[in-house]
This record gives sequence, structure tokens and C-alpha cells, in this order.
Amino acid sequence: MTHLKYKNEVFNVSTSHSVLDTLLENGHDIPNNCRAGACQSCLMQVIKGKVPSQAQNGLKDSYKAKDFFLACRCEPEEDLEIQLPDANELKVPATVTEINKLSEDVIELKIKTTDIFNYHAGQYVTLWRDEELGRSYSLASLPQDKDLSFHIKLIPDGKFSHWVHHDLRVADAISVQGPAGDCFYTPGNPQQNLLLIGTGTGLAPLYGIINDAIQQGHRGEIYLFHGAVNSAGLYLYEKLLQLEKEHSNFKYYPCVMVTEENISTKITQGDITKIALEYVPQPVGWKTFLCGDEKLVKNLQRQVFLAGGSMNDIYADPFIYK
Repeated sequence: MTHLKYKNEVFNVSTSHSVLDTLLENGHDIPNNCRAGACQSCLMQVIKGKVPSQAQNGLKDSYKAKDFFLACRCEPEEDLEIQLPDANELKVPATVTEINKLSEDVIELKIKTTDIFNYHAGQYVTLWRDEELGRSYSLASLPQDKDLSFHIKLIPDGKFSHWVHHDLRVADAISVQGPAGDCFYTPGNPQQNLLLIGTGTGLAPLYGIINDAIQQGHRGEIYLFHGAVNSAGLYLYEKLLQLEKEHSNFKYYPCVMVTEENISTKITQGDITKIALEYVPQPVGWKTFLCGDEKLVKNLQRQVFLAGGSMNDIYADPFIYK
């Protein structure tokens, strides 16, 4: 059994237990979100000892050089002494510039960082209220925009989303950590067709990717399937219709799960997976982006692959709502 030293306390680390599990079970409120090594909100730093290589997978070289590691992915193989990193090394200060209502439970949050913030449209960052409360959100904005933009859904009992929807105000301070993720547009193959499927606020990264592709002169077909429970959840509906009018290679397919009366003929009712694969039954050679509900995204990955899509051309960003 290995031992973990944190804040002058020493804990036994059980077999198959991560550093994060051990600290949480012993009453330490370590920042965390996805618990899958994706959001990087649980970054910690080694003082003594060496962490397994998988605990640093996906981290920037500069983070590795400072002995940062992902607490959720670290199952120690030897005794470790660790600490939380200096927040100033990870987080960029920002100020809220706009808060816009997109639907009954989704707002657009815009923030401006104090320093230059490099990212790709569609990547995600962790937004922090304070040292302990943070959540990961995808970027809907473009790098050339003056502000970073996010679509934030109000989650029942969600501490962070409740704060954003009810307490956060323009000019308030907030912090940003990241970016991370490989769900973004890459130039170099402007003729390749793009298939984008998302549900709920999974639209945020897809919206960024679409606008980025259009800005960079993408010439292949761009198909967007956005799903919601009902038509009220199809936020940005009018904007996407206008974008479709302005760009002949962009096709917008709004989808809802429940049957509604007097619904627009533009909106398709049914299972978004089946609907998308009816329009694109053989996505061979297509680049696919999947964002939104975790279970749906995993199912879509499988279905697109079985329909002929290459795994190298399928990029997924499953959302974990909390």
C-alpha cells in the first residue's frame, strides 16, 4: 500500500484508488469536474515522488516540467507528497462583459481575459468562481473575437450554473483555466464534408467550429444536426437559419424528441441519431464532430463508425452535467 502526504497529513491509498478519491474520502475538497482526465480541473503538483505516466497524459509540456498531474488519473505506485498548484500558474483573470438569455434555461456568457488567451473554437476551458468551484464549458466564440463566449445551461442543484444564472453580473471577476480538447476545425482539407451532431448546449462548440470553418473558406458540405427535447430548446434557431441562407454549403437540421402541434416544417421530430444517419447514411470520408449528452455521444460515435466513418475522423466532446 502506498502513502500520500498532503497538508502535513498522511493517508493510505487503497488499491485502484486515485489520489483524488483518497483526498475526497478524507475530507479534502479538491477541485474536480469530469473525473475522467479531460477537464484538467483536478491538477495537482508533486513535491516528492514520481507519478505514473498516465497521470500526465494530455498535459502541456510546461505543466509536466513543473510536475503537475491529474489527481483523478493518478493511482500511485510509490509514496507521494503533493500540493495544489499556485492558482496564478493555471488561471487567467477575466471580467464578465455580457450575459444574454438564449432560452428559458440557457444563457450566453461573454468574458474578456486580462491577457491574450490562445485557443481553437470548439475547445473547452474550466471557468472558476473561486479557488474551489469551477466547471468546464466549451468555447462558442472564435479566437479573433474580442470576448470568449459560452452557452451555460441551468442545471437543477448545479452550484456553478446557479451562480452564473442568478448571481453573476456584468463587470464581475471570473477566472479561466485551459484550453483543452481536440474537438475543433483544422484547415488543410477544405473540400472534406463535415458532419456535426449535438444536443442541448452541445451546440456551443459546434457553433464555434462551423463559424471557424466558414471564416477559413471551407468548401465542403457542412451539416449540423441540433437536438432538443422540444422546440423551446432549439436556441440560436433563427441565427442558424440565417447562416444557412448566407452559405450554400451549410445545412441546418433542427430535431426534437417530442411530438408538437403546429411545429415548423423545418424541424424534424424523432431520434437525432436516426435522423442524422438518414441524411448521411454513409459518412465515409466525412469529418464528424459529436457534442452533448455523454450517453448519446458515445452511441453516436459507434453508429457513425458502423456506418463507415473513420475513427480518426470522429471527434467527440461528451458533456457531464453537474
